Parts: sequence; structure tokens; C-alpha cells
Amino acid sequence: MEFKELTDWLDLRLREPLPGKAAQLKMSSLARFRKLMKDKIPADAIESGVLILLYPKDNDACIVLMRRPNYRGVHGGQISLPGGKREPADKNIIDTALREAREEIGINPSEIIVSGCLTPMYIPPSNFIVTPVVGFQTTSPEFIPDPKEVAGIIEIGLKDFLNDRNIQMKKTKLSFGISLKVRSYYINENVIWGATAMILSEFREILMQHNIVGMTWL
Repeated sequence: MEFKELTDWLDLRLREPLPGKAAQLKMSSLARFRKLMKDKIPADAIESGVLILLYPKDNDACIVLMRRPNYRGVHGGQISLPGGKREPADKNIIDTALREAREEIGINPSEIIVSGCLTPMYIPPSNFIVTPVVGFQTTSPEFIPDPKEVAGIIEIGLKDFLNDRNIQMKKTKLSFGISLKVRSYYINENVIWGATAMILSEFREILMQHNIVGMTWL
């Protein structure tokens, strides 16, 4: 019942003005902050969508992320939300996020109820303009990851996601070979940083506007 209360509230909240870039930048490094404040989105930016999927599990509510395989590229080995670039057959960016999530982690789009979208974010290294799509499923999904695109499924409970102690500075190896300490979510030994952390930062700020911590299943 209380999971439904949360999702009903999200349906309404996502029709209102969003926290926007200011919330995203709370999980950004200073260098990225400066770059994002200066950069304009280029005309050739690639449209893409990612899915923030909320579902009940083990007396909590969870979101799912995935670890990408190690490959030579800007996002190899990183933890990300399921998603990818828009294809010509996609009706809209919501279709993109649901299709990509089905292909990558095996969810059934017909079981997902979409609440709305968060603030699009431009990612300079990949030239993607990413729209986060927020949806929920009333039951815990059975994930079927595509081994070509997914090295592992990571489920994060809201208890941990909303715990301030899990926001830490962590040393992370960047794609071009150097290591830096970056602002991250550090949950169950998973380091979630970069664009994924920035997208989740806006979602977290929205959740914190609800009396979610006091809900009995949290």
C-alpha cells in the first residue's frame, strides 16, 4: 500500500517544476561543474534515454543499475542506468528508455508504468543528451541481462540511496587512464559516479521532498 502511495505521489510530483541542473551538479566534480556551466549543447548531440525503475523488494523499494563490461571507451566498466540512444523506430524518448532496458536487462515494458521524465543532461565525452525516464513496476522484476552489454545487475534499496553517509569522495579510474577522487554514491562497495550519479542526484532530491524516510517499509 505504501509503495503505491509513493508512486502516486511521484506521478503528481513529476508534473511540477523539477530541481534541474542545480540538483544534478551536487554530484559533480568542480571541473565538470565549470564545463557544464559553460558548454552549450551542440546541434549534433545524440538523443538518448535511460530508465530509473522503481519497484518493491524485501520490505524496501529499489532501483536497478548495471555494470557495463570493460571495453575501450569512455563508459567501459562503469555503473549506469539501463538505456541508450534513440532509434528511428522509437516513437519518443520514453520508448527509447523502455526498449533499451528490455534489450539490456530483460524487463517487460508492458509491466512498467511511466511517471514522467527528469531534466535532460548533456554528456560531453559521448556527445549524448540524456533524458531520464522514471517508471515503476508493482512487483519485483526478474532481470535477464544481455551478457554483451551487461557485466552485472546492481539493485539499490532506497534505504541506502537516501542515506547521506553513502555519499562519499572515492578514488576512481577515469577512461583516459588517470585516477581522481570524485563525489560518488558508495553503496554495497559499488561506486556510482559521473553522469549516473548526477542523474540520480536529481531523483534523490525529489524523493527527499516526500516523507519517505518515515514510511514503515523504509
